[in-house]
Amino acid sequence: MSEGASYAAAGVDIEAGDRAVELMKEWVAKATRPEVVGGLGGFAGLFDATALTSYRRPLLATSTDGIGTKVAIAQKLDKHDTIGFDLVGMVVDDLVVCGAEPLFMTDYICTGKVVPETIAQIVKGIAEACVEAGTALVGGETAEHPGLLKADEYDVAGAATGVVEADEVLGAERVRAGDVVLAMASSGLHSNGYSLVRHVFFDRAKWTLDRVVPELGTTLGEVLLTPTRVYAKHCLELIQELNDADERPLHAMSHITGGGFAANLARVIPAELSVRIDRSTWTPAPIFGLVGLLGDVALPELEKTLNMGAGMVAVLDPSAADAAIQALAARDIPAWVCGEVTATPGGTVTLEGAYAK
Repeated sequence: MSEGASYAAAGVDIEAGDRAVELMKEWVAKATRPEVVGGLGGFAGLFDATALTSYRRPLLATSTDGIGTKVAIAQKLDKHDTIGFDLVGMVVDDLVVCGAEPLFMTDYICTGKVVPETIAQIVKGIAEACVEAGTALVGGETAEHPGLLKADEYDVAGAATGVVEADEVLGAERVRAGDVVLAMASSGLHSNGYSLVRHVFFDRAKWTLDRVVPELGTTLGEVLLTPTRVYAKHCLELIQELNDADERPLHAMSHITGGGFAANLARVIPAELSVRIDRSTWTPAPIFGLVGLLGDVALPELEKTLNMGAGMVAVLDPSAADAAIQALAARDIPAWVCGEVTATPGGTVTLEGAYAK
């Protein structure tokens, strides 16, 4: 008589999932806030909303995203404890551009086979990035999908909720002609454009991840896996330092992700204004030039795919630019004035000149 079917025989290991939860508890416990109620293991994460009673008119902000095909690099290198920064950065830095403080986050990991140690390493990175962002990791889900994903494959996504005072929301309606555009340096590619990047390095150039690249000063794999810079907490502190009750010189912010510099900045520029960006104000890291060179990628294509060295942008009154640059430098974030808002109608962002060598 044949043995009956079981969940384990179908490829789902519940015990491995339980073991993964035990291994990740240590890290999740570090990513908390005083408002978090209860611990890991419930059906839902609980967050005490009485803190919102101090707001005059609190607006909740929400954002969701994933890491994209950068996870393929982590899987090939068998290094899983840094991509959490990519996930958290992609999510919470979308919230902060409107001025919202990210309060709590949840994650979702799906894999072909649960390897508890790997899942724990992924969550470790997520938790450490949440600590850096000042947000709580209140829960998540790990799902085993045999037959849909290979045993060593996984994907990661997440969502976060934040809050901002209604009359302090940043955005296009605050932007004025004469404002300057302040760029904040990225840590590298961040987590966008990896389908192009992988195609260029692996399919066209036939490079391997362990290749030492003189222009990069290290291996290709190390540079491609560089974690995304998480700006949220630093940007919130910058807003608080510059925008007091009477003077609010910081008008808008833009997270430079998929679509590149111009397209993302244009999202916070009103139709009656435009922006000119001077490329000569910064030098993109060598990785950007290598993608262009090895892939014969035209500059417009590079700029609409990659961040080109600027991961976050602020639009502010020129009188506050120096103070903003100094405040960000104190937080180890290089920043520089890269352009200005003009009275030209159209809501467009134009990049001019050549990047500095």
